[in-house]
Amino acid sequence: MRLSDLILPVVIGGILFYGIIKKVDIYAAFIDGAMEGAKAALKIFPYILAVIFAINMFIHSGAEDFIVRILTPITNLLGFPPELLSLSIVKPLSGGGSLGVFQSILDNYGPDSYIGRSASVLMGSSETIFYTTAVYFGAVGIKNIRHTIKVGLIAHVGSIFAALMVCRFFM
Repeated sequence: MRLSDLILPVVIGGILFYGIIKKVDIYAAFIDGAMEGAKAALKIFPYILAVIFAINMFIHSGAEDFIVRILTPITNLLGFPPELLSLSIVKPLSGGGSLGVFQSILDNYGPDSYIGRSASVLMGSSETIFYTTAVYFGAVGIKNIRHTIKVGLIAHVGSIFAALMVCRFFM
């Protein structure tokens, strides 16, 4: 047995032991926490549903392919591999969709190619901006998110160029 196998049981046991020492009704506290979690899940469900619907509509409508076709000449001038355009567009929208695009890149070009390594670094250095913004801001009721989206997209573009530079110079 490894030490890592014991971490979670020790943490849970420690929490239970601490609750017993402090004379907390552990079961009632657990139920209260579960109720609060269920309420939070119900509160953010409409935001998650709206984002998933919009992402699927964007991808299945052909808008992604249209944007890739328009941007390919520009990215070729910049030295940006057009094979990474779909990943760069889908990643801020959908984690699951970007995993599918990422897998197809690895299947087509291999994980050790420049494109495969760049896609790997890009996957690790960017976030699903629209999804996380909708979920987290929706949970606390924030309606004005335009600056967050702008900054998130600027950071995403920065992560794309950083991923390409790192892979070009170090791999």
